[in-house]
Amino acid sequence: MNASEHGFNPAFNMASIKQAINEAVERVRMPAPTRLRDLIRQIRAARTAAEERTVVNKECAYIRSTFREEDSVWRCRNIAKLLYIHMLGYPAHFGQLECLKLIASPRFTDKRIGYLGAMLLLDERQDVHLLITNCLKNDLNSSTQFVIGLALCTLGAIASPEMARDLAAEVERLMKSPNAYIRKKAALCAFRIIRRVPELMEMFLPATRSLLTEKNHGVLITGVTLITEMCENSIDTLNHFKKIVPNLVRILKNLILAGYSPEHDVSGVSDPFLQVKILRLLRILGRNDVDASEAMNDILAQVATNTETSKNVGNTILYETVLSIMDIKSESGLRVLAVNILGRFLLNNDKNIRYVALNTLLKTVYVDTSAVQRHRSTILECLKDPDVSIRRRAMELSFALVNSNNIRTMMKELLLFLERADPEFKAQCSSNIVMSAERFAPNKRWHLETLFKVLVAAGNYVRDDVVACTIQLISEAQAQQGYAVCALWRALERDTADKQPLAQVATWCIGEYGDLLLYGPPSEDVEAPVNLTEDEVIDVYQRLLWSPQNTVVTKQYTLLSLTKLSTRFQQGNEKIRQIIDTFGSNLHIELQQRGVEFSQLFRKYEHLRTALLERMPPMETAKPQANGIIGLVNGESEIEEDKTMILEQLPVAAPSDSSALLDLLGSSDFDTEIPAVVDNNTPVTAAPVINNNDLLDLLGGLDLSTPISAPPSFPQVQSTPQIFSPTNTSNFLVDGLLNSSPVQNEIPSLVAFDKLGLKIVLKLERPSETPDLLVINMLAQNVGSMELTEFLFQAAVPKTFQLQMLSPSGTVIPPSGQVTQVMKVTNINKAALRMRLRISYTGDSGPVLEQTEVNNFPPLAWQ
Repeated sequence: MNASEHGFNPAFNMASIKQAINEAVERVRMPAPTRLRDLIRQIRAARTAAEERTVVNKECAYIRSTFREEDSVWRCRNIAKLLYIHMLGYPAHFGQLECLKLIASPRFTDKRIGYLGAMLLLDERQDVHLLITNCLKNDLNSSTQFVIGLALCTLGAIASPEMARDLAAEVERLMKSPNAYIRKKAALCAFRIIRRVPELMEMFLPATRSLLTEKNHGVLITGVTLITEMCENSIDTLNHFKKIVPNLVRILKNLILAGYSPEHDVSGVSDPFLQVKILRLLRILGRNDVDASEAMNDILAQVATNTETSKNVGNTILYETVLSIMDIKSESGLRVLAVNILGRFLLNNDKNIRYVALNTLLKTVYVDTSAVQRHRSTILECLKDPDVSIRRRAMELSFALVNSNNIRTMMKELLLFLERADPEFKAQCSSNIVMSAERFAPNKRWHLETLFKVLVAAGNYVRDDVVACTIQLISEAQAQQGYAVCALWRALERDTADKQPLAQVATWCIGEYGDLLLYGPPSEDVEAPVNLTEDEVIDVYQRLLWSPQNTVVTKQYTLLSLTKLSTRFQQGNEKIRQIIDTFGSNLHIELQQRGVEFSQLFRKYEHLRTALLERMPPMETAKPQANGIIGLVNGESEIEEDKTMILEQLPVAAPSDSSALLDLLGSSDFDTEIPAVVDNNTPVTAAPVINNNDLLDLLGGLDLSTPISAPPSFPQVQSTPQIFSPTNTSNFLVDGLLNSSPVQNEIPSLVAFDKLGLKIVLKLERPSETPDLLVINMLAQNVGSMELTEFLFQAAVPKTFQLQMLSPSGTVIPPSGQVTQVMKVTNINKAALRMRLRISYTGDSGPVLEQTEVNNFPPLAWQ
């Protein structure tokens, strides 16, 4: 390579001689500035931040003065020092124009510093940014490969959309250059341009395809990176490149079978960076494509079995292989192999590898539960890991593995983990244990014992839903109430200051079933209190009420429970009345109100006390609201009735475009429903919508000129504390709506929507005692292989109908999963039912919005 290829012209003419003489004169006239290494040494020698600022400010002032004097001799050195100052966080914007002057210089050394300064100091928000386009175009046509490389790097780093459009053709031309160095730089620049301006992708397609035939690994890896970016941004491009799968398989096979190559070898693995890039591209090309997946099954098996695992480089390739196997339509044996690789990762000494394995298994368990179950013991061992992140992932994965076959052993390990867990784990862990027990408990006694252990182990970190679930279970398990009241009394006798939820459950249970504690038949398998008297029970209650460590909520539970004991005990009412009277002047308004009202039950309303405080009827079951880890991944088929009963009250975002709603409704005779307000005991429907403004308010969030009629309010007895209104009780409130009424006729189901992997079925029921009411159970099923998120189902009916929609069971539909929602339509006029539906969700290809109309309801649904 001659000197001219480096940007130097050896032919000295008069102009170059004159320039050399002038530069020599300038060097003599002006002293040489401080070198970069000397500036770094001075800054590092500063003992305080003030000293450092003094050094930097002095140097910046000197650099400014040289810029004003148009010192071209030392401009390169000054810009280098200015870039170092910029890296320290000091302002260096005044050097932007000087960078452009260096870029325009014919010297390669000047261009190198100038382009580096442009990448650091310029961005598309600066006006100076526009001046560099012409310089870049000139250098892209340079005869020196290193100058072209500098221009391509700078263009990829700071290109604005306008600059990218102007210079995309030059980059595309350079991708076909015979020089491998230039092709590599041009491919990387095209990658950055496509990321900034996706519509330019089509221009680069022909040149990109040819990059896969390269022998040079540098060009090959940039080509694979460019194709990956294109496939991720465009479905059409993805389909276009699916034909290159055999080429990628051949390249990957050559890498595996290649012998030792010192140029590409890393710890005994041939070019692991290229292998990882190819595996990632294969994963994208094989997703939801059976033919492409079939073509890559064999090579993935070879990579998984032939890769060395003693070094971290091999583990990286195996990890990418596992992700590819799980993401494509691979064979079942290959999936088992991938899960076994992750199981070996769990035994690795490197905690980062263990964390990656747990994180991947947590995603994989949705696909192949039985294969993950084989590594259950190893996963449980990770609960004892000293690293908090590993413990958290192990806990989440353990709950995903719970099913009816391993519930006893899993709960034993998880309860041990709960006892020694950090406070940040206790709330989530306790809720998930309760939810697992609710789903898979072998019997009521075991279920109760597990809940009591959770209340003891988690202490004050127990969520409200656990308290509510335990109370409801005791209420409905009538055969176990004697055991429960005795077990909770023994727990209440001890200090419960750090176990407020346990105290709340215990006082509620003793208040309801205190007669079983003292006068009931002794339980055979539980140690009953010996010679327990009413005074001893009242003394414990007095200690709870007087203790300053107990919360106001616990005292509310205790006060109501003590009042109920006055009807359960045979004597001791006077002592109970005296304790309650003392709360008539309590400083806390809630306790004071209860004290005053309960006191009246011992005086003016003595005749009503027994009837008011009689034992509550069994409560209907409420499922605890945990964090969604325990679901369809446990290898258990969900019972259909349970799915329709468990309606989780999740917040659903309303669409902001009001015109979309009008498009949904179409004609003016359609109506929709205002979200129901659910009281603690009764679901309440708001008044039907009257005009389009109300409709816009429902889904568009607009202000109304016409006020919406308020939902009816229900008086609440002040003597009822939060025992009967626990948090998240929407589930058991809805159960009665679905199951309490007998069905008059068997009405066939309707398939309202079946498209893009989403199937919506409407199941119809008409209760016999309310013939004007039609209950519609909407079942949204994900028959595809990708998770659907942000699912929103909306419906509208003509104004002659009244529509009430209950909360959906969720907004995320996993593969092979489903979401349910209940609608109630009142048809007083016996008119033919029409319904317009609007379905929106986010899938693999982005947000989806669909509308449809259902006009084929069977006559049994409305006649």
